[in-house]
Amino acid sequence: MAVRTVIRMGHPVLRRVAETVARFGTPELRALVDDLWDTMHASGGIGIAAPQIAVARRVVVFGLGGRADKAGCGRPAPIPPTVLVNPVIEPLADTMAEGWEACLSVPGLRGVVPRHTRIRYSGFDADGNRIDRVVEDYHARVVQHECDHLDGVLYPSRIRDMSTFGFDEELDVEF
Repeated sequence: MAVRTVIRMGHPVLRRVAETVARFGTPELRALVDDLWDTMHASGGIGIAAPQIAVARRVVVFGLGGRADKAGCGRPAPIPPTVLVNPVIEPLADTMAEGWEACLSVPGLRGVVPRHTRIRYSGFDADGNRIDRVVEDYHARVVQHECDHLDGVLYPSRIRDMSTFGFDEELDVEF
């Protein structure tokens, strides 16, 4: 449908809790999902949340084929293209792992963020069909990162050691 502008850290929509989607299968929801996919692909991302295009609704899309990712994690297992509306995340282990993250709303920067290694996520697709998956490792990291946007949280606030946060070209790490 359309590539939308990705808003950046500091924008007020990124700091607030997004509203629950009440109606599924509507032309408005379908257009939002199409715009999210178009914007994500045009930006080279592997996930995006509606607040990142200034729409305060609880909708995320994500997916990763067999290509190497941009977050510096090598070649993680593929993540199926997913539309997730009104998601709920349940950690299934106390185990946390640190990993590099970047974000379309925090361009040019990245940092090491702790995330749960195994989660269950549930919600709905754009038509209201139930989604319920248990995932781990990189897939779990991506879902947690995107769903944080729905609660007004950006990854820099989760960084424990700010010495791991910086501009891509300045970090002494190969991505």
